Amino acid sequence: MLRLASGTFSPSCRYCVEKLTTRHASQRLSQKPLLPANSRTASSLLQSTHLTRHRAQLTCQYSTLARPNLRNLISPTNRIVQSQQRNMSVLSKLRPLLKIRYWILGAGIGGGYSAKATYESWKDKVPDMSWLGEYLPDADTVSKFIPNVDTDKYRKFLLKLKKSIPKLPDSPDMATLKGYLPDADRMKDWSPDVTMDDFSSVFNEDNSITTGVMTAMKVNAEGSEEESAKKMSDKERLQKIQEEFLQEQLKYQRQLERLEKENKELRKQIMLKGDKAVYKRRTKKSLIDMYSEVLDELSEYDSSYNTQDELPRVVVVGDQSAGKTSVLEMVAQARIFPRGAGEMMTRAPVKVTLSEGPHHIAMFKDSDREFDLTKESELEALRREVEIRMKASVRPGQTVSMETIAMSVKGPGLQRMVLVDLPGIISTETQGMASATKESIKMMCEHYMSNPNAIILCIQDGSVDAERSNVTDLVSHMDPQGKRTIFVLTKVDLAEKNITNPRRIKQILEGKLFPMKALGYFAVVTGRGNKDDSIDTIRGYEEEFFRTSQLFRSGVLKASQMTTQNLSFAVSDCFWKMVKASVEQQADTYKAARFNLETEWKNNYPSLRQLDRDELFEKGKGEILDEVMNLSQVTPKQWEEALWAKLWDQAAEHVIENIYLPAAQTESAGHFNTTVDIKLKQWADQQLPKKSVLVGWETLQEELKGLMDRGRDAQNHDDIFDHLKEAVIKEATRKHRWQGEAANSLRVIQLNALEDRSIAEKSQWDSAIKFMESTLQDKLFETESKINKMSGPGWVGRWFKWQYQSQDQAKCAATKTELEKIVALDEKHPPYLAMDETTTVRKNLEAQGVDVDNDFIKMTWHEVYRRHFLKQALVRANECRRGFYYYQRGITDTDLECHDIVLFWRIQKMLQCTSNALRQQIMNTEARRLEKEVKHMLEGLGEDPQKKLGLLQGRRVTLAEELKKVRGIQEKLEEFIEALRKEK
Repeated sequence: MLRLASGTFSPSCRYCVEKLTTRHASQRLSQKPLLPANSRTASSLLQSTHLTRHRAQLTCQYSTLARPNLRNLISPTNRIVQSQQRNMSVLSKLRPLLKIRYWILGAGIGGGYSAKATYESWKDKVPDMSWLGEYLPDADTVSKFIPNVDTDKYRKFLLKLKKSIPKLPDSPDMATLKGYLPDADRMKDWSPDVTMDDFSSVFNEDNSITTGVMTAMKVNAEGSEEESAKKMSDKERLQKIQEEFLQEQLKYQRQLERLEKENKELRKQIMLKGDKAVYKRRTKKSLIDMYSEVLDELSEYDSSYNTQDELPRVVVVGDQSAGKTSVLEMVAQARIFPRGAGEMMTRAPVKVTLSEGPHHIAMFKDSDREFDLTKESELEALRREVEIRMKASVRPGQTVSMETIAMSVKGPGLQRMVLVDLPGIISTETQGMASATKESIKMMCEHYMSNPNAIILCIQDGSVDAERSNVTDLVSHMDPQGKRTIFVLTKVDLAEKNITNPRRIKQILEGKLFPMKALGYFAVVTGRGNKDDSIDTIRGYEEEFFRTSQLFRSGVLKASQMTTQNLSFAVSDCFWKMVKASVEQQADTYKAARFNLETEWKNNYPSLRQLDRDELFEKGKGEILDEVMNLSQVTPKQWEEALWAKLWDQAAEHVIENIYLPAAQTESAGHFNTTVDIKLKQWADQQLPKKSVLVGWETLQEELKGLMDRGRDAQNHDDIFDHLKEAVIKEATRKHRWQGEAANSLRVIQLNALEDRSIAEKSQWDSAIKFMESTLQDKLFETESKINKMSGPGWVGRWFKWQYQSQDQAKCAATKTELEKIVALDEKHPPYLAMDETTTVRKNLEAQGVDVDNDFIKMTWHEVYRRHFLKQALVRANECRRGFYYYQRGITDTDLECHDIVLFWRIQKMLQCTSNALRQQIMNTEARRLEKEVKHMLEGLGEDPQKKLGLLQGRRVTLAEELKKVRGIQEKLEEFIEALRKEK
């Protein structure tokens, strides 16, 4: 009994239990017999039946109809009797060991307590079978069948019934149950003495036995369901937990969105209640806007000076049509980019600055127009403007451009960050693309990703095979450790439909399929393929897909990796962490650069102001306009003198060679005047007006250039503007056109002046003679210079200056000597040399050993006779000084021939009238037009940075330009850092 109390059993314990059970059963039969006293066989049968029932209950643990009850196996009386006997036997054997009785007593008490606790815990697991009493028949009913029951047949039936019970359905009906219960024939076989009425009274459908069996079956079915629920696999439980978690997450997300929406509305109302001007100032100086301005400054600085910009921005890269732009639109909560069916739409980098504001608007950096993103018409206009800017940025012969298009988007709930959308990486250059498009896109992506603080948003199309991706290799090359890369798998809805092995998606999102590494992996859905869907429609479709997605239910997708909103939060958080970690270092870099540049300026240009290219251009523009304005300070006399000299310089050759000399060869004054009139009329009608207009424009240019040259000689002249001034004068010369009506007006004036032969005053006569003499002397000097060049140096040059004659010069000198003899013999010799005279000259030269031909003689004669004629004309001009009296009286029968004086008077008068007309045209019209054209030209140059870059050069310009940029960047960085610290 101590073993039983301590929980320790042995093979002998089974015998004791069976013995006590038999004794207890016999005592119960003697006290309350269920069968007749004289029926010994019935008593034995009843004992075996009880034993069989107890064994069946011990064997069938999991059957609801047969659970063991230890209270029925061992009665309290038997337990006490046997425990007393066992204790006495043990005590008698352990009497020598009483010295250690306290140890044994403690062990017994502890073992008994442990056995009791084990028994109580096991008993609690056993179901309560007391409910069977309501359905089992009482002892009187059973006593009718027990005496004559065949034990072997009944035992076989019970075993068969035990095996068939687990095959029953969960809720069997009466017909199914009757197939398992014994029918009347079988029970008649068990007990032949029982009548059919007895059987029907027991096994009727309304009887308690049948009802009890049915109820037991139901209880068994419910118990089976509970056991099957307990046996549910871990995978099913995990799936169920995931579904519950997703539902809770979506519920939480909806609640969060509702709260955020309410918060946005409240903040919007607060901002709108304030002063609009104050609100504009506040939004302009918001943290993200300040950071965007810094990036704009750095972008311009880098493009000009190739310095390293290491401030963070989110660079969106991916294969073409992978969904880059769609992801960015989901983050911006507006469809702001042009759309195409598989063709390249992003042709230039687009920098998008996202910030929070009360209204959902977008605007470009260089424009004041605000696009309302809540209106479809405004969205369409914005997309069209983006497309126009992209096409305008692409140079002819190229497909993509490095010129950045800057845009800012404000709206309620937008995450503050700066993103750069780049053209998609392509595998093949298609028709219409430039030959280097593929390499240009790759270099552009590498340029933006090379920034060590740039966050790379790697977009992968989930609907295509992973092996077809080009972007993953490029990203892994630029960021091998994945410390600044966020991987995004798009089009997961299409991937779920098409993919046959979901484990590939799981490997992608765990970073095990690609060699690249990343900070985080996300799966998003950016639309259903309908380009007209709104952002709200796409977001609803994304949430519905992930709520019912098999990839999520099967554990491929994690809740933290899904939806564009989670991606937006993660990217924004990573962006600001990177900004806070790197902005101060960048500010220190530019502070050091500013110090170095200022030191260089102080050492090289201590007395000059620090003017950048734009400021220098404005200063040079002012100087040029001042010099153009100085044209109005030129006096009329200065204009006329300059015009007169320029006109005669252009017309003298024509007047002497084509008018005066041919007319002078005539025999009489009448023929002279006739020839002069004809030639002057032809000249004035065809050439003279146009030549005069050209002379006027050239004079205006020369005068303007002279003013600028005089400014160059000034003491405070700055030579940095010389190239600019020359370019402006050259461009003005090329573009300026004299008024077309001026030539017609000049023609009338010139014809009237040339037709007037009357000289009214002696001063005019003397002026004409002086003009004639100066003109002929100039021509005589030119002629003598030409002859000297043809004949070579004279004896003075040969003897004293060691000069030598060439063979041709010697021939020309000898020929000239012979021809001068002919002129000396006849001063009125005609201009043409006769044939016999030519032969004579040649023979005389042959006699001297000089061999020349007739053409050489005639060429030399032309210059010799020209000199002789000019000398004779100068003599006549001098003689005509006293001929004004004869001319005024009209006396012609004198030896004086003064008709050539009248010709030069007519020419002089024409020059004076033309100069006066041109002077008025310049001062009243052309100078002002030129001033306007120069001003307009300077304004055009001011709007063209490339031309300014070419016109204003030098280290002084580049140093001032770089110093201004670095100073502005440093100030903006410090302002941003201060605002960032205040926000912390």
